[in-house]
Amino acid sequence: MSLTRITLSRVPAPLRPLLVKHRELVKFAFTGGVCFLLTAGVNYGLKFTVMRTKPVTALTIAIIVATIASYLLNSGWSFRARGGRRRHVEAVLFFVVSALGIVVNDIPLYLARYAFDLQYPNVSHVAQEVSDFLSGMIIGTLLGMAFRWWAMKKWVFPHEKTAGLASAASVAPVAAPADEESELVA
Repeated sequence: MSLTRITLSRVPAPLRPLLVKHRELVKFAFTGGVCFLLTAGVNYGLKFTVMRTKPVTALTIAIIVATIASYLLNSGWSFRARGGRRRHVEAVLFFVVSALGIVVNDIPLYLARYAFDLQYPNVSHVAQEVSDFLSGMIIGTLLGMAFRWWAMKKWVFPHEKTAGLASAASVAPVAAPADEESELVA
């Protein structure tokens, strides 16, 4: 029995068709969760040590580290059934979209800290950290994730039939999975 079947067998039966139907989004969300944890770890590691006075820079560095992991996971797993671009073009587009995603992600934290002045000494350290977490890690991540989901599907990993930039000869055909369920985890 494959890992996929074991994993899907633990999901309530009414949810299985929904997960299979939206397997790409499920994979993207799982990848996002892993990268969220990586971002949080790097962000707070930097913020509480060498970048105490630079919270936006710490978050930006953390997002860059997570973006590299995200590219590896998304190109090799989440969007592997998509194609239409040469690998180097795909990578450049991924990192351009991700750079824009970093800006989208940083805007709420920047506004909280510098426009609304939610930083010490104007507020307590606790209020500052709660504000940083909510604006940077929660609101910023959600906005950045929504932007990246849309942009990745539209420009970075388009379906073969919608990718007009690569010639058919330069794109290797993508084999269809043996069954739809195997694609969820595989």
